[in-house]
Amino acid sequence: MFRIKKLDLFIAKQFGLLFVATFFICQFVLMMQFLWRYVDELIGKGLSMEVLAQFFWYMGLMLMPQAFPLAILLSSLIAFGNLGESSELTAIKAAGVSLMQAMRSLIVIAVAIAFLSFFFQEYVGPRAFVSFQQLLLSMKQKNPEVEIPEGIFYDGIPGSNLYVTKKDMERGMLYGIMIYRMNGGYEDAAVILADSGRIQATAEKKHLLLTLYSGEWFENMRQSGINVQASVPYRRETFSTKRILMPFDGDFNMAEVGGIASDARSKGLGRILHDLDSIREFNDSVGHAYYHEAKEVVFTLPVMTTDDSLKVAKQMQQGRIDIDSAYQHLTEERKQNIIRVAVNDAHIAYSNIEFKAEYSLWLNREDRMHQMEAINKFTLSLSCIIFFFIGAPLGAIIRKGGLGMPVIISVIVFIVFYILDNTGMRMARADEWTVWFGKLLGTIVLSPIAIFFTYKANKDSTVFNVDLYKDFVMRILGLRQKRHIPRKEVIIEDPKYYEDAQTLRDIDTKIADYQNEHKLLRWPNPIMVFFRPGDDHAIEQISNRLETTIEDLSATRDKHVLMGINQYPIIAVKAHTRPFQRRWLNAVTGLLLPLGLFFYFRMLRFRFRLYKDLQQIRRINEQLIPRIEELGGRQNPYLKDNETKDNN
Repeated sequence: MFRIKKLDLFIAKQFGLLFVATFFICQFVLMMQFLWRYVDELIGKGLSMEVLAQFFWYMGLMLMPQAFPLAILLSSLIAFGNLGESSELTAIKAAGVSLMQAMRSLIVIAVAIAFLSFFFQEYVGPRAFVSFQQLLLSMKQKNPEVEIPEGIFYDGIPGSNLYVTKKDMERGMLYGIMIYRMNGGYEDAAVILADSGRIQATAEKKHLLLTLYSGEWFENMRQSGINVQASVPYRRETFSTKRILMPFDGDFNMAEVGGIASDARSKGLGRILHDLDSIREFNDSVGHAYYHEAKEVVFTLPVMTTDDSLKVAKQMQQGRIDIDSAYQHLTEERKQNIIRVAVNDAHIAYSNIEFKAEYSLWLNREDRMHQMEAINKFTLSLSCIIFFFIGAPLGAIIRKGGLGMPVIISVIVFIVFYILDNTGMRMARADEWTVWFGKLLGTIVLSPIAIFFTYKANKDSTVFNVDLYKDFVMRILGLRQKRHIPRKEVIIEDPKYYEDAQTLRDIDTKIADYQNEHKLLRWPNPIMVFFRPGDDHAIEQISNRLETTIEDLSATRDKHVLMGINQYPIIAVKAHTRPFQRRWLNAVTGLLLPLGLFFYFRMLRFRFRLYKDLQQIRRINEQLIPRIEELGGRQNPYLKDNETKDNN
């Protein structure tokens, strides 16, 4: 039976505070990234604070489901990183509480947030999307003088079509202006040409003031009583400066949202599934109609009725008419006529097929978009749970809190998920991947990673121990590790100085004998290196005795001895004899010539380094042994007196 314990409340409180903070941070980052897409729609439109507040409000509601997974990932990573860094997680495990038991309260919270994310996508998100798109369309129509494009007829002004060759945004001038005014219909159209001009909204935002320079005005003067067949009078005016006042409601009015309502993002799951059946039924009907239409296509032969063409077509299918021979018996004029008609029919058929193909692709895309949106409601909610089982185990493994390493890892994980999800969405939308595979790609990849991290964290794995990987890389590259022995604040037992001095003298003797026996500066035989065992037990014994002595002397209070033992090099006891410890691996490496050369020269480097290390040990012993013996005499005066008598 699940009972709420103080530990659950403690961890939930730690996570909750972090989740609230990280959620607002993630929401702000996502909104700023989303805002850059619509900066041009906001600048220079004279929008009120109320409209801008609605813009950001709807934007925030749309992006909340995307902020939930990232906030869970970052907050869980920081929460368990803080617990591990302060050794609280170690104390929890020492009390017999496993990692999964410590995470159970947060698992419940993560599942609750996943359901909250689904609720937002099902009910809040579609309404926010409709309101946002409605607001966006209205903002685009706020100031048409900013929206007028270059080289394209603009119909945003009621009753007029405006064409501008070039715009100067700094001076607010329009060049190469052509205006078609159709207040009385196309028959009563007025054409206005001008070299340049300026368009501005009036103060009450009810009209547009168009100032034109160096132009002409052409206008029909047709009256309703004049006969259509009669010639129509017109008026022509040449002007140097002309001002035209056009009616335009520049106040903020909500745009129509008929087209937005058909978008899949504006629908809940139930409506998507309902509309999906209707879309597929309509697509099937269109496909059947195109198929039957293609079967019944008849190309009309020149100088023949449709019935004659059908008869000829049937005779051609039955093989009763040879087309080539019939064509050769025609006159040149008939041949050219047939070729011309055939080419025309081919162009018409090609255009018809191309139009049908584009329309079929659009219908198919609508089907896929509805499927993707339905799947996205589940995958985005499920990502909250997946990100939790990535963030919490990673925090327990890394044991680093704060906003340093957790932020870097969170960004990397989220970027990987975003790339996979976005790639899958684009490929599924282009019908290059199936919809299910494209939308589940990110979930399929990250789910095993979450399971792996949870398993490793529950087993106290060191898979993300940075020091472990650092040591491994340094060993592979042959980089030297420096010794760092700090001074101990509390010393229970002093070092055995006299015995340590004797050991260091014995190590000096062993090193001298080793250097006389082994010529480290000589190139060894490659056969001995790669195909025969070559453990150097003498160096292993010297290194072990030296490390034991250093460990004993690390409890000293004397700063000179402490500085001396920190200067001792760390000896690599095997790298100077062969690349690997396994015999078969050495043999394979030796047979692969380029790889074998690399490891052979690497071994030569370690032999030279061992030679310098042994020389350095002897120099340090020469300086350190007298000081250690002096400390040993202070520690045991009886031994010092006996040593003095023996010398006498």
